[in-house]
Amino acid sequence: MSHPIDRQPAHRPRAGLCRGLGAAAVLAASLGLGAPGQAAPAPVPAPSSIRIGTLYASTGPFAVPSLAQYAGLRFWADSVNHSGGVYVQAFHKKIPVRIVAYDDLSSTSTATALYNRLITQDKVDLLAADFGSVLTSVAVPLAAEHKMLLLDQSGSSEKFFTSATPYLADVSIPTTAPEGVLLTRFLLDHKVRRVAVMYDANDFDAPLARSIQESLGKAGVQPVYYHAVPTTESNYNVLLHTIAATHPQAVLELGYPPNDIAFLRTLAQSGLHFDLTLTVFPGQMLGLIEHNVGAKALAYTYTYPTPPLVRYGKVSYGMDTAGFAKAFEQSTHKAPTYLDCVGYNTGLMVEGVLGTAEHFSQADFHQALTRMSGKTRTLLGAFALSPEGAQTGQYFPIGQIVPEGKELKVQLVYPPEVATAPAVIPALAH
Repeated sequence: MSHPIDRQPAHRPRAGLCRGLGAAAVLAASLGLGAPGQAAPAPVPAPSSIRIGTLYASTGPFAVPSLAQYAGLRFWADSVNHSGGVYVQAFHKKIPVRIVAYDDLSSTSTATALYNRLITQDKVDLLAADFGSVLTSVAVPLAAEHKMLLLDQSGSSEKFFTSATPYLADVSIPTTAPEGVLLTRFLLDHKVRRVAVMYDANDFDAPLARSIQESLGKAGVQPVYYHAVPTTESNYNVLLHTIAATHPQAVLELGYPPNDIAFLRTLAQSGLHFDLTLTVFPGQMLGLIEHNVGAKALAYTYTYPTPPLVRYGKVSYGMDTAGFAKAFEQSTHKAPTYLDCVGYNTGLMVEGVLGTAEHFSQADFHQALTRMSGKTRTLLGAFALSPEGAQTGQYFPIGQIVPEGKELKVQLVYPPEVATAPAVIPALAH
């Protein structure tokens, strides 16, 4: 269903797509390779609102991060509308923003139908994907088919970014391969060579696991355990004891929040203890994971810390990390998570695109993003795109969660240039 912010989308002529251009010309323009003498897109009338289409999941395994991401985008929209809208260079004026959003229920089949509806029926001007690689995966081919720029908010799968998808831009999250390489460097630098890897068989976790396996292999190290589980996995008791039988120094569980919660709960109850345990989502949603597993289960484990746990200043657009955290909490009465920051960051990318695109067309939107690449900083850090649209400007460091009084604190431990404390290996046991 439609979110109350736009329950009855108004239908109007599609201004955003460049249907009048040939496929080769569109591809060249989207990559910033315009041909000499190529005619500019025909002028279009200014719309009454800028319509941003997106999806969210109210239920299912992706609901909590999806709703947080959506909340961040709505926070941005409310902020710019409070000042009269977003400035649109193509029309030399501010225009209000309207979000057109539907609930995909964490289902890829439902998401496919709803992305198609946003493009073909609602005729939105800009399209932003739902949370994560799984729900983004079905949007990528649709955006390519309709030659529409897709703002990939948090889908990091390497397989998305090819020359066949010129209308894709990862605006917030680093791709999986560099994160796997960084983690492998951390392990090897700390003399950790017996590594167990358990990962969800999906578009996010499988590429990350593969990157770790390949990076270890280049150093002559093979994981002592390397095993995929369904994304729906919730029973880790037998799996943990099977892992323990391989005598690993490090156990890496790569999953989504429900997986991390079930894994950490089971580990805390099992009596097992490893020198190093890493899960992904405590670094993105620490409050959620702590609430569900307890501080003791998280103490001295490792994760990938993200904003607002990591803070960036000197931004090109919007608020810096600290400013956003304060404003978001004042507005919503809850502390922001990384996914709230991601949704807000997507809005900042929209702001930059519309504020600099010469014409109101998908090719010009993509060109504007390309021009922003390497010159832009937001609350998430540096923004830079590869030629295929992958995010290369940001990366997640390695952090360790340590008790500090009655609270938990995330200390950055790797790489050395950002480290705030040394890694505690073996991890202390409670």
